[in-house]
Amino acid sequence: MSGAAVRIDGNTLRLPGGVAVRFIRTLRLPEKGTHALPPGLGEFPVRRVSDHPDTVPAEWLARGGVMLPVYLREAMWLSFAGTTEPAALQVGVGKVCAVSGKRWSGKLARRPQNYVVLPRQPWLDGINSGKGTVRQFVAVPLGLGATVEGQVTGEEVWGGVQLQSFPLRDDVLAEWRRREEERLERERRTRMAAGPVGGYGAAQPMMAAPGSALPPPAPGAAPRAAAAMGLGVGGSMRQEVYQDDRPLKEWSTDPAGRVFVHLVTPPEWRRITGEAPPPSPVDRAAYTRAGLPWFDYYDADGEDLAPTDTLGAVKPVGDWLGDDLDPWQAPSPGQVQPLKDAPGEPVEDGDW
Repeated sequence: MSGAAVRIDGNTLRLPGGVAVRFIRTLRLPEKGTHALPPGLGEFPVRRVSDHPDTVPAEWLARGGVMLPVYLREAMWLSFAGTTEPAALQVGVGKVCAVSGKRWSGKLARRPQNYVVLPRQPWLDGINSGKGTVRQFVAVPLGLGATVEGQVTGEEVWGGVQLQSFPLRDDVLAEWRRREEERLERERRTRMAAGPVGGYGAAQPMMAAPGSALPPPAPGAAPRAAAAMGLGVGGSMRQEVYQDDRPLKEWSTDPAGRVFVHLVTPPEWRRITGEAPPPSPVDRAAYTRAGLPWFDYYDADGEDLAPTDTLGAVKPVGDWLGDDLDPWQAPSPGQVQPLKDAPGEPVEDGDW
């Protein structure tokens, strides 16, 4: 299929149908216990693979898509803020569905559900592995068997993250837009001035320092194999993956767009792009001691998807990489805040 409609807007991936996806740096949780949602520490920079044909591996060019730099054992979450219309989004980790635990599919499925519903789902911090909980996305190299892909399929071939969006059927979308216009008109008539509203992941971006770009790679240098990275899992946190309340037939049977997201080690990012990578992850105890916020999200109207046996059995990366040496300091109760009761060149798609 064509990925011509997928674009990068700053560090936001925009898929057809108004889908917005950002990759957010965050604190890695302990692998024991269940925790509040960790804060966002800024966006990962995102670049098109096709902009670096002389330095990315040939297989990356064949797959197309985008890339972002991530440190070993660094955690991330996916933000869907800015998604403008209903969409079903499939999220793959090494071409294993992060919601159902099934292998990647070009079609939506309900039993088990293999997608998240946007904008109903505001973010996704990990794989759907428990009742009302997820296990945090954590970057690990391929070859150890620590990735979700390795544990579910028995092999590590793809790595990275895969995204694929499905819009509503044309007639259903037209009706949704009509109702949305009526709702907005009612709000305009009754709206009162509101103060600024905070949100999950409001910490300032942690990007490379200005002026830190490096000289470009030597012209004519042959691309080399890059250290392949995938996603394993870390600690458990309280987060629901919402069950779709629409009939499956209301969604389009064909995806509107898809994109392959390659994960790059910081040294490889520097070599491929000539840019300095973001600074290393923040020390967790220092963050907590500073009194910065954590989050607890609860939605009484949402129905959580039941976890699958496949994803529930995935083991944390510490089983492969050893104990976490970064000391943990739990947030105080007052630090946990409750939440709730397309410019750019097209991203090229490829074979994957």
